[in-house]
Amino acid sequence: MLGHGWRRLVLKVGSALIAPERKGCSTRYLLTLARFISECRSRGIEVVLVSSGSVAAGRSAIAFSHQPLPIPVKQAMASVGQYQMMQLWQNLLDCHCGQLLLTHDDFHNRRRYLNIENTLRTLLDHQVLPIINENDSVATAELKLGDNDNLAALVATAVDADVLIICSDIDGLYSANPRSNPQAQFIAEVERITPEIFAMAGGSHHNVGTGGMVTKLQAAQKAAQQGIDTLIVNGQKAAVFETLLEGKAAGTLFHRQQERLSAKKHWLLHGLKSQGQIQLDPGAVKALQQQGASLLAKGVSAVSGQFDKGDAVLLCDSSGSPFAKGICQYPASELSRIKGLHSQHIAATLGYCPREEVIHRDDLVLLSAAEAAAQSSS
Repeated sequence: MLGHGWRRLVLKVGSALIAPERKGCSTRYLLTLARFISECRSRGIEVVLVSSGSVAAGRSAIAFSHQPLPIPVKQAMASVGQYQMMQLWQNLLDCHCGQLLLTHDDFHNRRRYLNIENTLRTLLDHQVLPIINENDSVATAELKLGDNDNLAALVATAVDADVLIICSDIDGLYSANPRSNPQAQFIAEVERITPEIFAMAGGSHHNVGTGGMVTKLQAAQKAAQQGIDTLIVNGQKAAVFETLLEGKAAGTLFHRQQERLSAKKHWLLHGLKSQGQIQLDPGAVKALQQQGASLLAKGVSAVSGQFDKGDAVLLCDSSGSPFAKGICQYPASELSRIKGLHSQHIAATLGYCPREEVIHRDDLVLLSAAEAAAQSSS
């Protein structure tokens, strides 16, 4: 697997691995995971960590015996446990770590989603390991669901990951619950997640975590639809990560349904309507078409339309013919003021500089002649 061109992965770690004894954080399983993360990074593979466990880690600080735990008690435990969990990861990992606390709503709000993408890109560009968890100290619905699996799939999409690895306390997907059915068969690969596959999944047996195989399948399905492979592996077994580092498959592999570029290209072409146009000088056109570059303000020669930050726009050459489409980091009013400027002059003109790139290369797709004609007429 690792020998097949992974450049970025999202690793999701559950509560049962963070706090297996329900008495705060433990290194029992995390030492192996930290070694895996460090080895991936040393090989040039970027890693984003989605770590559950703040509630489980904070249980020892707040005495409360009633079950189920009330939401305010869970939130208080999360506020204590999140600090402990981050401190533990920082101590285990020989790199700078950055914390992001998110909710599902952050991914549904266009502006906040764009800010998440920008923050994650900047952290990765500076070799900082992002560690993400749901914002359990203020969230309510998320605490009831305990669903960091689906959050991990959203993160994998946001960072344009090649693979999502979900660490569980079971070897992967079985035809039935192996703990109650000795005849259950292990399933090494799943080409497509169907209702029959979901029917095989049961709930979580572990009273520390609140997710289960169903949420892991939901996450794998989301990732597959966005061109991302998913592995569900047993995070309690060190041999699993040695196997992955040897380039071999472990756990259950859920195959992507399309190539990652195709998924994003389809979304840009058909999911977002262009709100305006940006005309570029010949040098910028060449850099985008032949060098895979991001668009900088210096290459912008004209702006038309009323669009906001996060809107899709068409990119046109000097003759006005569209050749690409992307998500703009600036509203039209501000872009008109900074067009043609070097990046270092943006702050002096606008009073701030949110991004050097007008359109990041990850948010841009080149158009064929037919696609350009279709976009122009839509």
